[in-house]
Amino acid sequence: MLRVGIVGCGKIADGHVEQLRAIGRAEVVAVCDREPLMAEQLAVRLGIPARYTDLQLMLKAERLDALHIATPPDSHLALAKIAFDAGCHVFMEKPFALTEAQARAIVDLANQAGRKVGVNYLYNFESPGLQLQRLLDTGALGELVHLDTAYGYNLAGDYGIAVMSDPGHWVHRLPGKLFHNVLDHVLAKVVPHLNDEVQTQVCAFRRREPTGNPGVDAMPDELRFLLRSGSLTVSGMVSAHGRPVAHTLRVVGSKDTVELDYAARTLVRSARQNQPSALGRVFVPWSQGKQFLRNGWHNAGQFRRHQFHYFQCMRVLLDRFYDAVEGKGADPVPQDQIIRVCRVIDQIVAGIEAQA
Repeated sequence: MLRVGIVGCGKIADGHVEQLRAIGRAEVVAVCDREPLMAEQLAVRLGIPARYTDLQLMLKAERLDALHIATPPDSHLALAKIAFDAGCHVFMEKPFALTEAQARAIVDLANQAGRKVGVNYLYNFESPGLQLQRLLDTGALGELVHLDTAYGYNLAGDYGIAVMSDPGHWVHRLPGKLFHNVLDHVLAKVVPHLNDEVQTQVCAFRRREPTGNPGVDAMPDELRFLLRSGSLTVSGMVSAHGRPVAHTLRVVGSKDTVELDYAARTLVRSARQNQPSALGRVFVPWSQGKQFLRNGWHNAGQFRRHQFHYFQCMRVLLDRFYDAVEGKGADPVPQDQIIRVCRVIDQIVAGIEAQA
């Protein structure tokens, strides 16, 4: 069993502990947070043997094989350096870094230390994402023409209330504010299909009513962007106001088109009329309904096998990351894709700032 520690004991740390225990190949032996109560509550609730407020002390005392970093991204580079110097592999919570330059620095440190670095781009490992990869691997969609991605969030939810009510919240320190914390989820799905040259167009604005707090009111909550990489284009929407809250991807290929809903965990081929005139249009809804029924049965099977919980995708990702750590497989998220995500975020943030 590999010895693992976690630094950063906020809400997401629970998911890391639970899924590490589920894959059964690593034991969380210690947690660390500069706020003692945060470290204590996580350790006590989940039965973790040791807790610390000093990362270097934890690394020296516990002799860890891997460290999961679940702190705000402005600390990631410094914490990663400490971990690599101690001989640890690192699994990073998103956002991976504040900038492409910082991401490159982290990757370089990992390579110099001969250690693995991973990132929690979990939705690429959700069941529709895995189905999509199989279709792409077989060439079933042909050459990719366009991707359309949508991601929503609720400002009335726990996360939104925390950000909107506290001007000192760490999200306000991010260059891209609200968007910076979710753009990894949006871009991680499309970046594997882009090359290193990406053109961007950005539109960002605030749709909500003003609160009277200048810092909060200066923060946009709606984002639209258009990317072009070679002959492939990508359109994206990040929205605080669209309902239902979206988490979707449409993949348009030269042979076929599929639509993924990550919240419902479905993948269906787009409607196609195969019969002539009005008769053909009659059958299209039935064909679509049949696809959703198959998705429903698949999801029911996953539920029966205890594979339908919220963080099933993180479980798959962590299992593959620890395969890579043990030399049994490739990095589940390649380093070049991590860097490219951060580069495109830099470009989108620059577009947002240009409109301010």
